[in-house]
Amino acid sequence: MTEPFIGNFDLAQSTLYLFWAFLGILLYYIQRENMREGYPTEDDDGTSAATEGLWPLPADKTFKLPHSRGEVTVPSGQNPERADLPLTRSAEGNGFPMDVDGDPMLLGLGPASWAARRDLPELDCHGHPKIIPMSAAEGFSVSAGRDPRGLPVVSGDSAVVGEVTDIWVDKPESMIRYLEYKLDPKWGQGTRLVPITLCRVRSAEVKVRAIYAKHFATVPTIASADQITLLEEEKVSAYYGGGTLYADDVRLEAQI
Repeated sequence: MTEPFIGNFDLAQSTLYLFWAFLGILLYYIQRENMREGYPTEDDDGTSAATEGLWPLPADKTFKLPHSRGEVTVPSGQNPERADLPLTRSAEGNGFPMDVDGDPMLLGLGPASWAARRDLPELDCHGHPKIIPMSAAEGFSVSAGRDPRGLPVVSGDSAVVGEVTDIWVDKPESMIRYLEYKLDPKWGQGTRLVPITLCRVRSAEVKVRAIYAKHFATVPTIASADQITLLEEEKVSAYYGGGTLYADDVRLEAQI
């Protein structure tokens, strides 16, 4: 009788080989799915990069968005990158700082840069805007700490530029996201928002150290009085973030 195949078959070793094959296929799949955003790659100046690496781009996949927001196809249909930025290379190689032609805070560059997100508000699971003014949020109130409404807003150069009029909350997360303030006519018109993480609420004032009084007039505004879009969030936060470096020439120097 001939010996059956199973007699020389190493089941444990074959299981190990099958696991390796499965792991390799899984890693290949995950890496390609990871390339649905941000690819094809570009150099610092926006030109196409010389190589994409070992992995080819995945085929287009169309996702149906919730709450009647249409469809998105990636990687080909991803949000376009910002183009025609007034930047020039400071050196031949990648990774060096880019020279800016103009005010980087107004142009949205460097620490003040923003991504071209969708100009639509972020929604909760019920299809309602997540971030809204507390004045329009039923059941929300300041239960602990100092209520900042009514406090003066003080700039990084110690000027009183306005007064806090409302608090914007993230309803699903029960968190404060922004403070709304009305500008003093001396420094601009209308209302603006400031991220709660970029201001300090004190007993007698709200301090916004990131920017100076002269910068408040050009803080990006929002289109609606009761909701903020993803793109508007990007621009508002980026403006204050840029001020931490660009508001004063002194801040551009090395700090010890």
